Amino acid sequence: MIQNKAEITVRQKLLLQELKNCDDELSGQDLHRQLHESKHSMGLATVYRNLQLLVKKGMVRSRHLPTGEVLYSPVERDIHHLTCVNCGETTLLEKCPVNTMHIPPETSKRFELLFHTLEFFGLCEDCLKKDNKEYKY
Repeated sequence: MIQNKAEITVRQKLLLQELKNCDDELSGQDLHRQLHESKHSMGLATVYRNLQLLVKKGMVRSRHLPTGEVLYSPVERDIHHLTCVNCGETTLLEKCPVNTMHIPPETSKRFELLFHTLEFFGLCEDCLKKDNKEYKY
């Protein structure tokens, strides 16, 4: 069962505030570095453990890159990307196509929606041009 969103620890509040203060997504490593520089240092494992708890509480969303890296942002920031699987370049989508979708009432009664993610993966224009000779479809 998901805990009350108001029940977050001091460390979780610090992580959430750092994410809200940033205009972009941050990795656990980035958050760890920023907290260390701001005199609110905590161990890297503690950062990742508390980020996972914030994700489970529906306060933070995570985005998995093809490299295995995970980026975090507050759920209020409804952002989605197109990501190149070759070079990792990401392009921000202007609008969220999921916002126009509706969950059927019979499903929404059995499920509390906290947030959504939407990820598109492909090859960017530069990678397609550079590697066009290597890709034989």
